[in-house]
Amino acid sequence: MEIQFKDFNFHPSVAEGLDVMGYTKPTPIQQQSIPIIMEGHDIVGCAQTGTGKTAAFLLPILSKLASDPKPNSSTRVLIIAPTRELVMQIDQQIEGFSYYTNVSSRAVYGGNDGGQWGLQRQALDQGADILVATPGRLIQFLQLGIGVLSGVETLILDEADRMLDMGFMPDIKRIVSKLPSERQTLLFSATMPREVRKLADTILHEPQSINIAVSKPAEKIKQYVLRVDSTAKYTVLKNFLSLRTELQSVIIFAERKVEVRELARTLHRAQFDVVEIHADLDQKEREDALGRFRTHQARILVATDILARGIDIDDIQMVINFSVPNSPESYVHRVGRTARADSDGEALTLCSPPEDYLLRDIEKLLEKQIDSLPEIEGFVVPTPTESAERKPRGGRPSQGARGGQKGAKPRSGTGQAGGKGRPSGEGKPQEHAPGEGQGAKKKRKPRRKPQPKEGQGSGQGTQPQKVDGAQPAGVPGPKGEGAPERRPRRKPNRRPRGNQGEGRAEGQRAEQKSGERQGSPRRGDGRPRSAQAPAGQNPADAPRPQVESAEKPVKRSFLRRLFGGDK
Repeated sequence: MEIQFKDFNFHPSVAEGLDVMGYTKPTPIQQQSIPIIMEGHDIVGCAQTGTGKTAAFLLPILSKLASDPKPNSSTRVLIIAPTRELVMQIDQQIEGFSYYTNVSSRAVYGGNDGGQWGLQRQALDQGADILVATPGRLIQFLQLGIGVLSGVETLILDEADRMLDMGFMPDIKRIVSKLPSERQTLLFSATMPREVRKLADTILHEPQSINIAVSKPAEKIKQYVLRVDSTAKYTVLKNFLSLRTELQSVIIFAERKVEVRELARTLHRAQFDVVEIHADLDQKEREDALGRFRTHQARILVATDILARGIDIDDIQMVINFSVPNSPESYVHRVGRTARADSDGEALTLCSPPEDYLLRDIEKLLEKQIDSLPEIEGFVVPTPTESAERKPRGGRPSQGARGGQKGAKPRSGTGQAGGKGRPSGEGKPQEHAPGEGQGAKKKRKPRRKPQPKEGQGSGQGTQPQKVDGAQPAGVPGPKGEGAPERRPRRKPNRRPRGNQGEGRAEGQRAEQKSGERQGSPRRGDGRPRSAQAPAGQNPADAPRPQVESAEKPVKRSFLRRLFGGDK
């Protein structure tokens, strides 16, 4: 016997809302979760995306709040989700399911204006039955002392693995520390990594686990892969969308915000109706783009993984991965945007040769090989070899000219202009005979060693020979006979011992007084200008002025002594 929603004995106001919305048969995750939640147990629910996890925890919670109303109480249910879009979607579903009830809800998320900030603060101060929030914005309010969470009866963590990937686990632990210890905790996730299980063991009390088709896309999704070089992806994508005109609702995922902006700009130039969503847009721009895509005013939506989790948009016909996801779990969430409920869908992944290892990881998780894209009439895909010959954007300059300059000379060791320098496989440039090759260098002749003069030894370490008892040439005799004349070494002027600084200062003062008596200004070296050397004469040989002072003249500069001017 098939289970229906009426078998759960919801509150009449909740059951009436389900009848109006046309929900009669629950999904597998709803069949197993709803009875356990209504009994008050904790749950760890793991199910693939698009299976109805949101309704699985909203319907029993709304029935409980409608059966036990508390008008003037604070927040009773806290729901935490990773992204603004998911928070807004959960809040919209609460409004639909609770249309015939008196349950109130409020969404708290970032990226909005001051008016929304005031409304969110008022909701936290006055309290709402259900509070749906992102971890970052809720932490901001709690740090400012805004909001009371002491009355929370149920904590719900949706898309827990995504919050783990986004680094929200420390914020979640801080939020949990401000909640009552006696509460019901529900944790739902599409995948169950070890860190998520560790968190569940910490904050849940004797939870019951529900696992349904973990980490595998729905069987109704036709998955294809198209191997193409990265430089040809833009052209291939434009040609594919031009031929598949029957696709009127397409989501294209890219890894980085830069790729999203460039892809949306390229498709817009090609006359496609396209909108984009990424983290650099403010909340109003993101809502407008998502609204245009929901109402089919835009055919294509280009986004990052910000839309890969929990966004429920009907009638998405195809999901295209412009770049292969970094993790298999991200692939599952991306392709799960199509074939939701009872509809069918397609998923296409553009894979370049450097991304093959990522594709192998995905196929290992799926336990099957993804089929290649069937041939389409008029659709030509360049092979990686052909596309690799094209010059990539922002590529390196050709190696024939250094720094990309035109007319640059080739590197030495090559015989062709514009060559590639050293040949492959050689650590040194090849040697050429003189005149061989255009860029060959002439071989330099080795320098000759100086020949010893007559009478001197020719070899290293040989001693001069003594002839007929005479002293060898160049060797001084016992009294200096035969030795070349040497200039006697002049003793440097030594300063008197004592305070050398005071002696220098006194000498300068004496020279200054002498210069004042002679009436001539002083130069920088202490000599009067009248004593400058005439033209063509060495300045060091110029006559020096007589200094009339009892003090000994100070030592002159090193340069003057070097040129012989201080004898």
